[in-house]
Amino acid sequence: MNRLTGKTESVEEWLQVLRGKPEIMENVTHWHTKPASPARTVPFPERIHPKLAEALRAKGIEKLYTHQAASFGAVAEGNHVVTVTPTASGKTLCYNLPVVQTLLEDDSARALYLFPTKALAQDQVAELQELANLMEADIKTHTYDGDTPPTVRQAIRNAGHIVVTNPDMLHSAILPHHTKWVKLFENIRYVIIDELHAYRGVFGSHVANVVRRLKRICQFYGSNPQFLCASATIRNPREHAERLVGETVALVDDNGAPTGEKHLVFYNPPVVNQQLGIRRSSVLESQKLAALLLRNGIQTIVFARSRVRVELLLTYLQEQVKHELGAKSIRGYRGGYLPKLRREIERGLRSGEIRGVVSTNALELGIDIGQLQACVLNGYPGSIASTWQQSGRAGRRHGSSVTFLVASSNPLDQYLIQHPDYFLGTPAEEARIHPDNLLILLDHVKCAAYELPFEEGDSFGEEKLTDLLEFLAEERVLHRVGSRWYWMEQAFPAHNISLRSAAQENFVIVDMTEGHKVIGEVDRFSAPTLIHEEAIYIHEGVQYQVEKLDYPEKKAFVREVNVDYYTDASQAVELKVLHSDLEARSGPLTRQYGEVMITAKPTIFKKIRLRTHENIGSGPIHLPEEELHTSGYWFSFSEEETAKRSANDMQMALLGVANVLIHLAPLHLMCDPFDIRVVPQVKALHTKRPTIYFYDRYPGGIGLSRRLYDLHDTLLEEAERLIHGCGCLSGCPACVGPIEEVGLLGKDLALGMIEGLRAEP
Repeated sequence: MNRLTGKTESVEEWLQVLRGKPEIMENVTHWHTKPASPARTVPFPERIHPKLAEALRAKGIEKLYTHQAASFGAVAEGNHVVTVTPTASGKTLCYNLPVVQTLLEDDSARALYLFPTKALAQDQVAELQELANLMEADIKTHTYDGDTPPTVRQAIRNAGHIVVTNPDMLHSAILPHHTKWVKLFENIRYVIIDELHAYRGVFGSHVANVVRRLKRICQFYGSNPQFLCASATIRNPREHAERLVGETVALVDDNGAPTGEKHLVFYNPPVVNQQLGIRRSSVLESQKLAALLLRNGIQTIVFARSRVRVELLLTYLQEQVKHELGAKSIRGYRGGYLPKLRREIERGLRSGEIRGVVSTNALELGIDIGQLQACVLNGYPGSIASTWQQSGRAGRRHGSSVTFLVASSNPLDQYLIQHPDYFLGTPAEEARIHPDNLLILLDHVKCAAYELPFEEGDSFGEEKLTDLLEFLAEERVLHRVGSRWYWMEQAFPAHNISLRSAAQENFVIVDMTEGHKVIGEVDRFSAPTLIHEEAIYIHEGVQYQVEKLDYPEKKAFVREVNVDYYTDASQAVELKVLHSDLEARSGPLTRQYGEVMITAKPTIFKKIRLRTHENIGSGPIHLPEEELHTSGYWFSFSEEETAKRSANDMQMALLGVANVLIHLAPLHLMCDPFDIRVVPQVKALHTKRPTIYFYDRYPGGIGLSRRLYDLHDTLLEEAERLIHGCGCLSGCPACVGPIEEVGLLGKDLALGMIEGLRAEP
């Protein structure tokens, strides 16, 4: 094995050695091998421009993969297209080929590229410029984002053939100033939307409305662009693309790219307390596996589900391998790092100088980070689609690669690690958006009215537009003259509307150790639990204590410290039903869906010791409560069912069932586990009966709890199977929750309650 070069055969050799290690193999619940597959190619299409064909050959591309050729053909027929193939399968050429072909044929044509992140946009510009240089063609490609100097902006507006940007800039800097972009909008032939699966939930719902505004402006300037989309695997790519762009879309999903042999190893940390069902920490097991890989010269990426876990794993790994590899050869990567630092880490990964990286899902998207060979997932990423996407960052086309899925003790992880056939046999989840969420829609109707006046008979989404316009006129935001509505406020609305969340402002983190330096940022929803005063904020493996949180100014002032603990905060949640829209009964259960109001207040934080993860202290949090008006689904028990149990037993049973269901829900929703929350109540204000509530953690809701309302029976079936299959005696974190939370009878009570419901006709 060559420890210096870390060539791919070292992965195969290492796996052979690993299979002979009983201390590892006894924790492996399943070892799935996906065989290598050869490329399926076709010759270049006849109509491809000679210069373009020559440039591709210069890059070593002699033929096209079947999906690239199919996509090129579908675009040539005038279709809107979505291409869906795995990571590293050459999706970029699916849209670059038709765009470059058109620009070679018609110099006045224009294209707009949208990427969810700046890093992806910069990758793309480099690729397009390389292609243009090889063709010796004058194709001007520019990124237009917050970092673009003002002096360059005018040149891009007037002369850019391809404008590469993100939805946020399109929303706030291009569409509101469309009169400066006449050249682009009059001649726009293509709109590229890459990483389509990233546009889901709140973000996707906003972006669908930005696309509606874009189409409206294109129509005004007499253009009608084709939408070319690319996505990683999701269950409903065509439907999702059609909801996002509002057009009929052709689907290309026959992947012709070659793949190397892939190993997916399901790894369950060993049980350290059989009676309580407690397993060894998934963080420590992930660190052990990653350190083994790194010491054997295998370039590795570790994915963790939260910022705190990223920083913990980074701290542990840097310590473990600093003597063999040097601490700086292992880096962290997550949201909140400043752009310059992220670019430096991406370059280090491509060059091989950085041997390991610990990341949140920020590196899940197709940023070019070179040929990684191994991937360790600390906990299930939350969706089948994300798991395959993260796994795909290792092993790019040739040679073997390995991914370890290390289960945490939460019920969803334990369900999947013990039912690998469910994971391997289930297609990726659906991506869901709700562009007609009234709060989101109203924001974009304001933006659209600022850009161009609305006329009687216009449409914008599925809601009745006239009602929205009349409401805005009453609020003195719009002014009606005859059959037209004009914008009448001073400020332009897009400036105050964030696409990324329903809350507007991020909190910035200011390091006061030496001077005042901004080191990161945190979204408003996470701020109360991550950066309250006395919280330990970990950044690039360095610990900072929050000295002061200036809530009105959205700033947290931190100072570098060296302590042996991190912090974890709790919050109290109150829920009130505003009204119910849907209702169904089955046996002793009544389930409903409607609007709810949530009041959340952070209460205390715990200090948790590094490495041992024991609780060593706590303290209060003094912050204002936040209100959230959203949608929810809930089910309540009949009086007969309630009478069978004491109030205390009912409390424990409800808590156990709620714990299981909230962890199973993300199996069916393409969402972060934190996007949907649960509240059990023994005597709910609304129903006067024991009730379990689920709600979307975003203003107005984004359709998650509505989907759960439809999946109610399936969820209960899976909950019963999970509790039955758990090997603990009285309840544990892998099923109904720890004994301290649900009591000695928690497991039996929860199981009895679900079996009682399932036995009913």
